[in-house]
Formats: sequence, C-alpha cells, structure tokens
Amino acid sequence: MSISAEDMKTLLKAQQGELDAVLMYNALADAVKDEADAATFRQLAAEEGHHASVFKGLTNQTLKPKKTLATVVPILYKILGKKRVYPIIAKSEHGAGETYAPVSEKFPEIESVKNDEHRHGDTVIGLLD
Repeated sequence: MSISAEDMKTLLKAQQGELDAVLMYNALADAVKDEADAATFRQLAAEEGHHASVFKGLTNQTLKPKKTLATVVPILYKILGKKRVYPIIAKSEHGAGETYAPVSEKFPEIESVKNDEHRHGDTVIGLLD
C-alpha cells in the first residue's frame, strides 16, 4: 500500500514523538521521588518504544530520539512539582491519541497505539490521586 505524503509526514512526526517520549519517561523515572511513579514511567517508556516500532514498520525509516523533552520535563518536575507537570504530560498523551485518530482509520495497526495514548494520559493523571 502506498502512503500519501501527508500521511507519511504524520507518521514520521508520530514516530519521532514516540521515540522522544521513551527518553522523557525514562528521565522522569530517574527524577521523581515516588517509586510507584518511577515504575509507571518506566512502563510507559517501554510502551512508547513499542509504539515507535509500529510507526517504523509503516515509515521504514530509522529516526533518532531528540533529548529536548528528556531534559526539560524533569527540570519542570523539580521546579513545578508533579501537580503541575503531570497534567501537562497527560494532555499531551490525550492529544497524541486525537492526532492518531485520522491515520488509525487508514492504518489499523495504529488503533491500539491511539488507544494506548488515551490510557497513558489517564494513567499519568491517575498518579495524582
């Protein structure tokens, strides 16, 4: 199946975002005080890595993760605390799910990734309870 230029752009952006999230979640796991939060973030990092591989299967391109989020988010966590930072992360995860919705209709393998992103957002918000 051929992929349109617009869909390829979306898929590559998604693949990059998933790779960046792996580094971010692992860095956050190292920064947080709560061990349960750290374990959750390591699990989310592993799932984001799987998502990146799903997108790589479609794009056939190898991308390198960017360290920006992995640098900035732990600093924000230390300055602002989890009550301010976790909702931002959750909103980003929910947003990714919304972004993936149109391409998940064309590429069924993305459906589970889209659903995972919504669950990730809920999981991160759940850490505030």
